[in-house]
Amino acid sequence: MDKSLVNLTAHEARDMLDRGDVSSLELTEASLERIEEIDDRVKAFVTVTRNLALEQAREADVRIAEGNAAPLTGIPMQLKDNMCTHGVPTTCSSRMLEEFVPPYDASVAERLRQEGAVLVGKGNLDEFAMGSSTENSAFFPTHNPWDLERVPGGSSGGPAAAVASGEAFFSLGSDTGGSIRQPGSLCGIVGMKPTYGLVSRYGLIAFASSLDQIGPLTRDVRDSVIVLNAIAGHDPRDSTSIEFQPPDYTAALKTDLKGMRIGVPKEYFVDGMESGVEEATRKAIDVLKSLGAEIGEASLPHTSYALAVYYIIAPSECSANLARYDGVKYGFSEQDADSMWDAYEKTRQRGFGPEVKRRIMLGTYALSSGYYDAYYLKAQQVRTIIRQEFESEFEKFDALVMATSPTTAFKLGEKMDDPVQMYLNDVLTLPANIAGIPGISVPSGLSNGLPTGLQIMAKPLGEEAMFRIAYAYEQATDWHNMTPEL
Repeated sequence: MDKSLVNLTAHEARDMLDRGDVSSLELTEASLERIEEIDDRVKAFVTVTRNLALEQAREADVRIAEGNAAPLTGIPMQLKDNMCTHGVPTTCSSRMLEEFVPPYDASVAERLRQEGAVLVGKGNLDEFAMGSSTENSAFFPTHNPWDLERVPGGSSGGPAAAVASGEAFFSLGSDTGGSIRQPGSLCGIVGMKPTYGLVSRYGLIAFASSLDQIGPLTRDVRDSVIVLNAIAGHDPRDSTSIEFQPPDYTAALKTDLKGMRIGVPKEYFVDGMESGVEEATRKAIDVLKSLGAEIGEASLPHTSYALAVYYIIAPSECSANLARYDGVKYGFSEQDADSMWDAYEKTRQRGFGPEVKRRIMLGTYALSSGYYDAYYLKAQQVRTIIRQEFESEFEKFDALVMATSPTTAFKLGEKMDDPVQMYLNDVLTLPANIAGIPGISVPSGLSNGLPTGLQIMAKPLGEEAMFRIAYAYEQATDWHNMTPEL
């Protein structure tokens, strides 16, 4: 295997493909060899689609030879295993869907197939995307390529680990409360959550429908832009998809920040933040200043309520969305039962893992008669206040910056017995989901040898400002060139 190939960015691979220096088949074989070599240690994949990948690579080479390649034609990639793929198992890392093979493609899978991207496999996740460490997978935990004793973050831990370790050139994850940005930060890569409704959720297996959004995990900001260009845009099959013609985001890739106003929310230097993370974040802000940005203090006083709001809204929506797994239509079905109700109960008891059950119970309680107004309705009202606070800060600033995760990657097993400690991992990311705004995490340094991330949030459909800041910062620093020694 050519080690230099698997560490390329997608745009570097594109240049080589266009010049004829390498074929898609060679890139794909290098990816598959890398998976074979290290994935028994990293465990980023639930399914490896070897034969399909080689077939798609050959098709891509024909397309490239004909001169009609798109930016992602021939590039090996992975999809998180909660996005439907026609004829390829889509398990959500759950026993409930272990045998499920979708009869159709998710919109994002369809768009990437039309681009000619090559699917090498499906990425491991916390079951039904519920978790911050990928330890809630029903199959196995994923390991962080920077330190195999540590978590890669979650719930898109498989995608983040696959990209960081050179097993795929890019991956798609889903982000409900930070599930792309937090693992991106913990694995030292770029993780990006678009504005809610910019990317179709059709074919994404739902967790919390008003919060879920699909986005790219990539090695650098340019790749993030290229992948978003491919997957963004209106989809009539998704009722939450916005009617908006996305621009070509590559125009935002500039290296100076003159005239850009950037706010630093004081509430985001939270209690319990690792000193190395805080130091990396403050240094990153100094870099932005040196690039010509005006830096000011921002305030989002209701941030402290975001965690509580999220853990009422997300479980409530999950409780409704997961009601369909009843053992009747598809998915796992417990046959050893005395009655219909017994079968239903045993199916859910054995099909779901502990974290999913915990969230279903939280949500069912919050939505139950007599508690709906006290919990769910109140959470929606506070959600409106949080969104309004962001709106008022975006009248003053083009973007807000803060750390992505309050800590670096923690040890496997360290927080599994303390759900509240686990939930606190998302404290800096989930306000963006509550407000529906875009956010990106870019590598910002190392703390005790582990990656840290700088997070940039912008107003709804403010991806261009966000990408401009992320790219300028990345080009002024060397952190995006770090790779783990596996």
